[in-house]
Amino acid sequence: MPANRFARSGFTRRSAAVLAALPLLALAACGYGSESKDDSSNEKVAAGSKKIDGLDSVKIGYFGNLTHATALVGREQGLFQKELGATKAQYATFNAGPSEIEALNSGSIDIGWIGPSPAINGYTKSAGKSLKIIGGSASGGVKLVVNPKKVTSLKDVKGKKIATPQLGNTQDVAFLNWAAEQGWKVDAQSGKGDVTVVRTDNKITPDAFKAGSIDGAWVPEPTASKLVAEGGKVLLDEASLWPDKKFVITNIIVRQSFLKEHPKAVEAVLKASVDANKWINANPDEAKAAANKQLGVDSGKELPADVLDPAWKSVQFTDDPLAATLDTEAEHAVKAGLLEKPDLKGIYDLTLLNKVLKAQGASTVDAAGLGTS
Repeated sequence: MPANRFARSGFTRRSAAVLAALPLLALAACGYGSESKDDSSNEKVAAGSKKIDGLDSVKIGYFGNLTHATALVGREQGLFQKELGATKAQYATFNAGPSEIEALNSGSIDIGWIGPSPAINGYTKSAGKSLKIIGGSASGGVKLVVNPKKVTSLKDVKGKKIATPQLGNTQDVAFLNWAAEQGWKVDAQSGKGDVTVVRTDNKITPDAFKAGSIDGAWVPEPTASKLVAEGGKVLLDEASLWPDKKFVITNIIVRQSFLKEHPKAVEAVLKASVDANKWINANPDEAKAAANKQLGVDSGKELPADVLDPAWKSVQFTDDPLAATLDTEAEHAVKAGLLEKPDLKGIYDLTLLNKVLKAQGASTVDAAGLGTS
């Protein structure tokens, strides 16, 4: 998921110059994010419901892709509205991590589904004052897809042009780390070296692949499956590089001031998220259809079966934020030269999530030493 380049306590002049050249499409096109259409038939306020914490609304942000299916399904099934009672669930969709972080900081949203890199960036840039990660959502769903006519083995990637979504984003860091482990040298800023990294928006990556201007891409779902539908071949599933084949791809974050002032509302959203993941895992086919239906509402077009089916299979939905893998992803960014060594202590506050899990008789989750003390 796209994200700004990392910084420990603020951008360096060099990083600011680099980012100024990047096309923050969501910001330019529609402010911080697009207000999602309010036409879900399941989002009804039950008669006699009361407002939570006296709030008129809770503003929820997410991306229109399958790694955010917890939010998609939770909305389509009316789970957020059910838990919020007479407090209205409002939504905004985003195309890039930087715009969602800015929306959170400005108060345009209160809670959001987002990838690990922008979460780390938002936390470190604000010196730990901006956000908290309050839960997990998804693992996996990232693949290296290549043109099989040009690349037939992992060693063939050397010398080729490989797309990632954005400089310093989660997949960009992962690919740079993987390339370094192959013994290849790549300048992280320019993307030039033994392999050329082409930073390309996920929306246009399939066209670039089809045109032959890139030889492959390290991308999340459903972009990876869109490339396969265009004749690409999955050369590597990133999950194979991680212990137990699990790594965080989507977290739930909250504005710290909102968490402090409205814990009951945050707990309600977390309960809906846990319920959504439980329903997804118990009813995968129905959940897939529900997520795709909401994608259609948000974007105007549902995914075709040849993209939806393989993309859905590669994502795992979990309440566990897989905190140890977030710390590892930060280490990868440091090695790539995209991040000064960060202090992530306190980035997690899993108190309310564990309260919800305990109430349901489920196992609690761990912050891997990075939780609020």
